[in-house]
Amino acid sequence: MGVKRVLVTGGAGYIGSHTVLELVEAGFSVVVVDSLVNSSPESLKRVGEITGKAEHIDFIELDLVDYAKLESEVFKKYEFVSCIHFAGLKAVGESVQQPLRYYENNLTGTLHVLELLGKYNCKSFVFSSSATVYGGVEEMPVTEEAPLSATNPYGRTKLFIEEFLRDLYKSDPEWKIIILRYFNPVGAHPSGRIGEDPTGIPNNLMPYIAQVAVGRREHLAIFGNDYPTHDGTGVRDYIHVVDLAKGHVAALQKLESSDVGCIPVNLGTGKGISVLDLVKAFSKAAGFDLPYKFADRRAGDVAELYSDPAFAKSFLGWEAKLGVEEMCESTWTWQSNNKNGYRDA
Repeated sequence: MGVKRVLVTGGAGYIGSHTVLELVEAGFSVVVVDSLVNSSPESLKRVGEITGKAEHIDFIELDLVDYAKLESEVFKKYEFVSCIHFAGLKAVGESVQQPLRYYENNLTGTLHVLELLGKYNCKSFVFSSSATVYGGVEEMPVTEEAPLSATNPYGRTKLFIEEFLRDLYKSDPEWKIIILRYFNPVGAHPSGRIGEDPTGIPNNLMPYIAQVAVGRREHLAIFGNDYPTHDGTGVRDYIHVVDLAKGHVAALQKLESSDVGCIPVNLGTGKGISVLDLVKAFSKAAGFDLPYKFADRRAGDVAELYSDPAFAKSFLGWEAKLGVEEMCESTWTWQSNNKNGYRDA
């Protein structure tokens, strides 16, 4: 087959769009399937403009829960070498309020994709998992062997899908599967043209900081300042989305070159950054101090969580290159150029 075509579900979203850009730059052609529930087609239009390779990106608006449409509009029309599966609902708080919606959407959608990939003989799969699956880990840094558990329905959908994949591989060793467990993706493409654009109130720290910086929100609430960390605020492993996207390209290239089985890989920096560290770094990037207030700890939050990235380096030949300064500067460039995200377009 001449064209190396990759199916990217959820490819119009934040991590998806950055990954589509890196895939196209690496010589792949991409078919994006996205329901646009929490994303914008504008992101893919801009990826085409940034790369100058819009002809290598096909977009189909579709919900993965619709099996018949997924088969007729995607699998009967294209032949794929691999699939990267991002699509899914992802707000932790909303998942607690609407667990059945999350289970139906995330689990059913994934089952449909896997069934059709098997039916059309494309058994190469990269899954967008999350450090959420390391529910109650106490030893840092977190390795891939750490015990798995989840504290909310969103995290459980990631955990269940990982179990689907392990069972699928056991039943049919022709499958080649890499499970990427992300830590905390932040930042934006250096062009400032694509970035994180959540609908409604952001669930994650960095887009909330960015919206405070451009005046969309009054101040940042920092949940907890009495943790046993260097400044009392929670510590996390923040990874630049461009590094993360390149990790997906490395995973695809690994699947092309060898039989991998079904393997989980942490994508993180291995460095812990506190909430206050991030606020200070962002204030420096923006050139002014951001307003914040301390609030009570949130239930379920841990003091610190950061990865051991050693396996990603040895297995994929990948490591994070960009630091907290680049994370904050690129986010500020994106948000100040697009105050209301893609809606400005």
